[in-house]
Amino acid sequence: MRTIFPAGMLVTAAAAMVFFLFLSPANAGKDSLDGRYVGYSWAGEARGVEFKDADRYVETVIQLDDDGIIVDAKINFFTKVDGFWTMRQSGNAMVIVDYSIDPEPATPGTGDDYNPGKSMFTICTADKMSFYSVGVDETGTVAALIVDPITRYQFEMKLPADFDFGRPMGEMTIGSGLAVPTVRTSASGFLRPETWDLYKDRTIFSMYKPWSWVLNLYGPFEGLDDDSSVGELLEAMGIRFEDERPEPMDVTYGYYGVGGWHGNARAMENYLIGKNATETTSLVDWSEPRYANAINEENQFGIDVRSGATRTVQNSFDGISGATVRISREATSYQRALVAAGIIDESDVVIGRF
Repeated sequence: MRTIFPAGMLVTAAAAMVFFLFLSPANAGKDSLDGRYVGYSWAGEARGVEFKDADRYVETVIQLDDDGIIVDAKINFFTKVDGFWTMRQSGNAMVIVDYSIDPEPATPGTGDDYNPGKSMFTICTADKMSFYSVGVDETGTVAALIVDPITRYQFEMKLPADFDFGRPMGEMTIGSGLAVPTVRTSASGFLRPETWDLYKDRTIFSMYKPWSWVLNLYGPFEGLDDDSSVGELLEAMGIRFEDERPEPMDVTYGYYGVGGWHGNARAMENYLIGKNATETTSLVDWSEPRYANAINEENQFGIDVRSGATRTVQNSFDGISGATVRISREATSYQRALVAAGIIDESDVVIGRF
């Protein structure tokens, strides 16, 4: 019998038992830890969803030397989009701008209350976390977009060539109509506005302090804030100015901060390489009270949360294991790789909140 696993992995029934590596440690009875080990975490696991039925999963692959030093690591986030498997952190996108459109704000809210506004941008990509895009047409009109990390809305700016690009970003508030939240890219934003009236005086840099700082702590927007000029932001996005007018340029895109999902995955990999896997038994220090108090009797994190605990593992300032996103699911997949290596037992694995 043959079984098809996610991402097109084809294995025999016998190999399927090995595929779930945490059931049978690969190095049992060996003196050396040298080898390649794989672990998995998947959406819905805490609710009883089987791996084969999941529509998202994290795969961690580690290569160990004889002594258990991690010489290579890969963390891959797979998601099913329109029936096809793709990598969430692929970083590839197709962007089209229609300069004839004037952006209009979305109607915020949850469920049926939300309605998208009018956007200049058509974007095809697996995920828009930390996404930005910019272009300038032949008349010098600028179309710029930044996905706000707090509300997860696209903030769009359409600025004519004669715009005063020396104006401070602090004037580009939601209420000014110059930075327009047009489309919600995810329903799981930290802030979920029911009306824009409460946020009319806020900008892309001040939606929710201090967490908005993830926008400008690292990467292309590092050091920019509400005191920076609009021109400085646009230059950071790739626009060049001639006699204070933006030069025409084809639409381009990028990722701020550490680089979106791709950057966070690479940051975690870099953190792991060189570590001793027998000592680094998780990406998270689960002994911290705020995390420990969120682990239930089934070793599931973020479901039954006691006082003083948290449902997420995240630090957008200096990162946990190099990442600026919540990483309890990546921690699970890494621990499963350690189970495969025989370093820890399955009973030691904390099931992260996916």
